[in-house]
Amino acid sequence: MKFFRVLLVLLPLTLAGCSATVNLPPAPDANNPDCAKVIVRLPSETDSLQRRSTNSQSTAAWGTPAAITLTCGIKPVMVSSLQCITAGGVDWIVDESQKPVYRFIAFGRKPATIVTVDSTKASGATVLDDLGQAVQFTKQTAKCLG
Repeated sequence: MKFFRVLLVLLPLTLAGCSATVNLPPAPDANNPDCAKVIVRLPSETDSLQRRSTNSQSTAAWGTPAAITLTCGIKPVMVSSLQCITAGGVDWIVDESQKPVYRFIAFGRKPATIVTVDSTKASGATVLDDLGQAVQFTKQTAKCLG
């Protein structure tokens, strides 16, 4: 009987730590070895959100529900009229077209990486500083001007 009481206490605690796998489509160049260098260096936490498992190669997500996603292996961006910022040692193009969700695309990197951040749940500046430490391991081929 004591076993069942312990089980009843521990089971909800165990299940509370579980979250569903985040469904993210892979990028065309997801199997690029440089993406693997990025993925293995990603932090387990960013802006107080925990990393979650994803179902595709070269992807990552943080938060429940996912407030931050990362996909490595997209086509490199070499020209853009969008604002370009530097954070975490990486130049990022800022796409504000889906506010409050921002898309940050690594500029002049091969393969390129895209990070989406729900600004109601996380700070883009903090996230880019954290994730840029890993994205730096992709080859830089151009820099932002200005």
